[in-house]
Amino acid sequence: MGEIEDALTRAAANTATRPIPKNAGAQMRFLLKAEKGSTRALAARLGVTQRTVERYLKGTLRRPRKDLAARLEREVRKDWQPRVQQRAKKHAASRGGIVIETRARFGFTAAPGSTDDGRVRRITQHLPPVYASRLFDAQAAGATEQQLQRIAAEGLQEIYFKDRGRRAADLEVEFTDIDYIELDF
Repeated sequence: MGEIEDALTRAAANTATRPIPKNAGAQMRFLLKAEKGSTRALAARLGVTQRTVERYLKGTLRRPRKDLAARLEREVRKDWQPRVQQRAKKHAASRGGIVIETRARFGFTAAPGSTDDGRVRRITQHLPPVYASRLFDAQAAGATEQQLQRIAAEGLQEIYFKDRGRRAADLEVEFTDIDYIELDF
């Protein structure tokens, strides 16, 4: 996964209205339900043996290694409250929009006489629902990181740099070298 896709996933996970299960046994039981009762499928999903999954479910094992604990939490967050996540995405795509906070290199293709050298900027900007919708649709369609980056760049170009068409009409923005990116909706 790329940086923008990871940020979209984290933002969706942050819409949860209840905390995820705390201990490893409860997390395993939740994931087992998501895997329709198949300990073999759950073991493959977590990268452990089927016997290890059974031990956590039985209560014999209680404290997972750090790497397994991180995988468990990541997998639980993926499946936790899917309807709440979908409702938040639908709201962002129709009415709310999405907030993008990033530090990245922005370069420009602009009219002669202006500087087009790329430089690192830190930008926090609310993008309208149309860009949130395009990002969600592209992510659902399996878009590449470059395609998602292009959509985000277009949104920042229109809203932040062109000020909704009030200035810099011929400006084309390049969004590269992402240091970090956070999304919220």
